[in-house]
Amino acid sequence: MTRKVAVVGMGHVGATVAHYLVAGGFTDDLALYDTNEAKVQADALDLRDAMANLPFHTNLTVNDDSQLADCDVVVSALGKSKLVDTPDHDRFAEFKFTRTQVPLVAKKLVDNGFHGKLVDVTNPCDVITSMYQKLTGLPKEHVMGTGTLLDSARMRARVGEALKVDSRSVDGFNLGEHGNSQFTAWSTVRVLGKPLLELVKERDLDLADLEERARQGGYLVYQGKKYTNYGVATAAVRLTNALLSDSRTVMPVSNYRAEYGTYLSYPAVVGRDGVVEQLQLDLTAEEQEKLATSAKYIKERLQAEEERAAKAE
Repeated sequence: MTRKVAVVGMGHVGATVAHYLVAGGFTDDLALYDTNEAKVQADALDLRDAMANLPFHTNLTVNDDSQLADCDVVVSALGKSKLVDTPDHDRFAEFKFTRTQVPLVAKKLVDNGFHGKLVDVTNPCDVITSMYQKLTGLPKEHVMGTGTLLDSARMRARVGEALKVDSRSVDGFNLGEHGNSQFTAWSTVRVLGKPLLELVKERDLDLADLEERARQGGYLVYQGKKYTNYGVATAAVRLTNALLSDSRTVMPVSNYRAEYGTYLSYPAVVGRDGVVEQLQLDLTAEEQEKLATSAKYIKERLQAEEERAAKAE
């Protein structure tokens, strides 16, 4: 079966997603989209030039809306990273730009008959994922965001460094908003065959410091080069591959949770039909409260945007 993916927005993140898809041979057809025609054409040429040294071939198209009709996955990577250059690195700083672009992309998807799965990277991730679902009318389980898949990876990396093990040997989740209200659910974290909480005293771990370093990981990267790309692009491609291959992988992605009435990051089983099962974690009372607070924040920001958009009509 032919695999077909589209990447909308060929900035730092979108271009990295496209390169990873091509270099890894993860898709047969790749449709690239950007409002900057010169940039996206240059990226396509660069990727074609790379193929002679790759073991895979990928068919590329540029800004061809007709390709959307039979795409398996569309990755939304549009954004304007320079807007995030704020003291608190608030991902909502991009919202004044992305909220104007997402309706245009959603309309293009609808008008061209897209009926596949949508992966959102565009920030603020949870609110934008909600907007895409409402504007496209796609089933909720077919629209998801990378969410805290990246933040959980950052947490696992920090824990791995503290215990001198590979980050892939650490299991556990950051939950809630892909933003400042997220938190590490330490009750879910396991490493070295034990719950991490059993190792805190023995290994002299500072959980508050580990959590804050995971939360601030994106900001530290941004401080150095004024954008982030590798970590989030890798998360996006991992999620895309789970959809393409029907791997049914458990991942903390932004998915619609009915009990909170919003999209937020919580572990789900992802396969060819999108979110095929939602997990129910045994969280502590404190973690449940933090998750509810994060959900409330996301809902309030989405509601404010819907009210603003209604007044503008």
